[in-house]
Amino acid sequence: MSWKILLTDGLATISDEVLLSQVELDDKKGISAEDLMGVIADYDAVIVRGRTKITEEVLSAAKKLKVVGRMGVGVDNIDLKAAKAHGVTVVNAPVATTVSVAELTIGLMLSLIRCIPKANEGMKAGQWLKKELKGTELYQKTLGVIGFGHIGEEVGKRAMAFGMKIIAYDPVRPPAEIEAAGADPVSFDELLEKADIITMHIPHIEATHYLLNEKAFKAMKSGVRIICAARGGVIDQSALLAALENGKVAGAALDVFEKEPPGEDPLVMHPNVICTPHIGAQTDEAQLRAGHDILSEVVAALEEEPLRWKVA
Repeated sequence: MSWKILLTDGLATISDEVLLSQVELDDKKGISAEDLMGVIADYDAVIVRGRTKITEEVLSAAKKLKVVGRMGVGVDNIDLKAAKAHGVTVVNAPVATTVSVAELTIGLMLSLIRCIPKANEGMKAGQWLKKELKGTELYQKTLGVIGFGHIGEEVGKRAMAFGMKIIAYDPVRPPAEIEAAGADPVSFDELLEKADIITMHIPHIEATHYLLNEKAFKAMKSGVRIICAARGGVIDQSALLAALENGKVAGAALDVFEKEPPGEDPLVMHPNVICTPHIGAQTDEAQLRAGHDILSEVVAALEEEPLRWKVA
């Protein structure tokens, strides 16, 4: 049987001929919410990225739909409760982008502590800002990793190569596993108190909404630096801006925002903030892995085979 699958946000080229022989892919990249409502009833499955919203309304119109596949990790754009109510399985591809996001995190960290964007801008403007751009080293600094899953652990491994001490807060992962990966398991409060740099690798759910808020920033070291390539909404952006303004936070590097794109947001425009447009997974390798992983998982769900990454 050939399953009919809708692609709303594109898919990297798949070379697995056996996998492709099982499906009929209909690429409607960039489809509007209105047009999605008009066609969703024709499909057995839909594969989305973060742009497309799979709402209760969409699921109600999807009479044949059996599976929603999310390329990447985050499923905050999918109504999981509604999917369950309609008997629709939700799967994702949580490991495909791990290396790419971890590498970007390290890049953001280095860019922040060594003022690389400012140095580049100055050179482009014909300025030699050598004396003004004194940075600091990663060596012997304490990195606090909030969320020590696939990505958090890979960030930790790379940070160790710089001679950093890694402390990690993860309410789900057993402390013994964190220790085996070379990090010290700590409480959330202890991480805030001890970390020189804090990097976040958690989903945006009710329990993590504004996890870094005004109270959290007050508990941190003065001069702390914040990195986030996870999800918008895990940081209270207003509280972060205030902490930057009063000097509690020396700098921040952000790949994700509460509203995307954020426009000329005061946080984005702050001189001590480095921003990138949610590019953590934007590598050739990650997209190839994610495309294959999510398509194979969607087909497995349709065929009622064992699943690796069932979300709901």
